[in-house]
Amino acid sequence: METRITGASKEVIIGEGWPTVLIGERINPSGREKLTNELKAGNMEVVIKEAQSQVEAGADILDVSVGGAFGLNEVDLLPKVVQTVVKAVDVPLCIDSSSHEVLSAALKVYKGKPLVNSVTGEEKSLTKILPLVKEYGAAVVGLTQDDEGIPGNADKRVEIAHKIVERASKAGIPIEDVVIDPLASAVGADANSVLVTLEAVRRIKEELGVNMTLGGSNVSFGLPDRGLINRAFICVVIAAGVNCPIVNVAQVRSTVLAADLVLAQDKRARRYIEAYRQRPKPKQ
Repeated sequence: METRITGASKEVIIGEGWPTVLIGERINPSGREKLTNELKAGNMEVVIKEAQSQVEAGADILDVSVGGAFGLNEVDLLPKVVQTVVKAVDVPLCIDSSSHEVLSAALKVYKGKPLVNSVTGEEKSLTKILPLVKEYGAAVVGLTQDDEGIPGNADKRVEIAHKIVERASKAGIPIEDVVIDPLASAVGADANSVLVTLEAVRRIKEELGVNMTLGGSNVSFGLPDRGLINRAFICVVIAAGVNCPIVNVAQVRSTVLAADLVLAQDKRARRYIEAYRQRPKPKQ
């Protein structure tokens, strides 16, 4: 199953047998005071630098969000940020908001087929977001949570994944354009959280065959040396079936390339060796 995401000049394919697609997470003001203040002031220089640095680090798609920070008008701001990023880099975008109005405003200015992040199993979300995804011919991330919140077990997450796929189909959205997010949460708060996520990933892959994403940095929240935890987590979820995680690309790309190599997703080690040759070598 292949999910094709496009920008004005570039296409990215997400699918089994293809290399892991990395979605850059850093254009998001949540918890980032400097970026929030720059956006409030209408200054897009930080956004441009973030976009360019993530692509230079190897991001295949960029997630673009302006939510999660006080005082930002998402309806006005997200289309401006989308247009800024599109001019700065050539990779496709993942347009990130749970609001129908905000997504509609951003989708109107996007050239290509984006990934919309996201719809949930909540009835309000399904009825509002799916018709919008269909209207603009986008692909969509389906979060495995519903009106009761985030399930603490894999059974319910799998059930919600089925529901989202079925409702998307009824809305005229093909299954290959639904990317499921089985949800990652902080292992420091719940020692079993990763095990639940892994079970959900394996079962969703087996039962639905869809492509999958998740927030790779969520797992380490509140713990020291977060990068180490994130890299370990990314390896195990890729092996389980996640093939387009949302991550800090500069932090995890070398690990992902190694994981792809040992999972036979890098024929003749070409990507791994090319990346190794491009890395700065330590001085002798």
